[in-house]
Amino acid sequence: MKPVESAALQAHELEGIVPTVNLAAEEGRKDFYARAKQQNLAPLWRVLHGLVTEKPATRCAPALWRYADVRPHLLEACKLIGAAEAERRVMVLENPGLPGQSRITQSLFAGLQIILPGEIAPAHRHAASALRFIIEGKDAFTAVAGERTMMAPGDFVITPSWTWHDHGHEGSGPMVWLDGLDMHIVNLLAASFREDLGGKAQTLDRPEGAAPAEFGNNLLPVDVTHRSQTSPIFNYPYRKSRESLDTLARTRAPDPWQAHKMKFINPVNGSWAMPTLSTWMQLIPKGFECAPYRSTDGAIFTVVEGRGRSTIGDESFDWGPRDIFVAPSWMAHTHRAFEDAVLFIYSDRVVQEKLDLWREAKERA
Repeated sequence: MKPVESAALQAHELEGIVPTVNLAAEEGRKDFYARAKQQNLAPLWRVLHGLVTEKPATRCAPALWRYADVRPHLLEACKLIGAAEAERRVMVLENPGLPGQSRITQSLFAGLQIILPGEIAPAHRHAASALRFIIEGKDAFTAVAGERTMMAPGDFVITPSWTWHDHGHEGSGPMVWLDGLDMHIVNLLAASFREDLGGKAQTLDRPEGAAPAEFGNNLLPVDVTHRSQTSPIFNYPYRKSRESLDTLARTRAPDPWQAHKMKFINPVNGSWAMPTLSTWMQLIPKGFECAPYRSTDGAIFTVVEGRGRSTIGDESFDWGPRDIFVAPSWMAHTHRAFEDAVLFIYSDRVVQEKLDLWREAKERA
């Protein structure tokens, strides 16, 4: 093999190759590799370092979606396609490092769904779990497993795996929410199922407010038989979340890395509210700057109130109400609030914890 040819080995052939492999000798192994490939065999030593990396490696990039820039596209989509035809009129938030994959991180989906007055997003169900975080509007509802709830900005709404759900709008003006799903985790495991209810809404067999009445007041029915790992409360109203954050801020000093941060829980067992998606609310007081923090779960942030700046890796983003941004896995990030700010956050931390994979690192400012 000529030296020039050796130096010209394709970059993709060398990516992840074990450093001890003799590159000059690789030419003499090509016949072996070709014969092994016919038996569906491949040499691990050529890809090992790309498979087992020294630290988290992701093509996910830090990114910000300004709601003022995104909203006109949502409204235009309403003119181009109806809710019935689209089934779910959603504009996907595609991570710029993962184009064309419908991913905001390597494991999670995010999209903005819009519904207009009088429209119905028909009932269906799927193995993927979903969350809705309400961005804009009023007098729209979601129905889950025979019970419906009205939605307001800042509410965190859950659609558990394999439960019928549909949406409707009885008010005026557009209703917009953020959809977050674990579909990429489900598809990685080849465990996806879905079913439609024939283009209609589901039958309601529970009165509105039944779930919070049974499970939302630090009481449980004595004959409770809730076996799901997902919280039986499927709407966590923002007014209650904000009240809890305010109380926490009055009774505790802010954490150097998280300020005032609270996780949503399943009231039956005290665990995360969802089995595959971790969710939080975070209050950052005016003028407070969080110390650099990194963790293995890439996180999606939605600004509920306030303005501030986040530095993620080498990039900085100024944000305001309704903006959405993402911090990739193991990328150090900080947040500074120009005024009291509240953020809703979700990630796949709960999955990583169950697999003993989750790590964090706290740095000093």
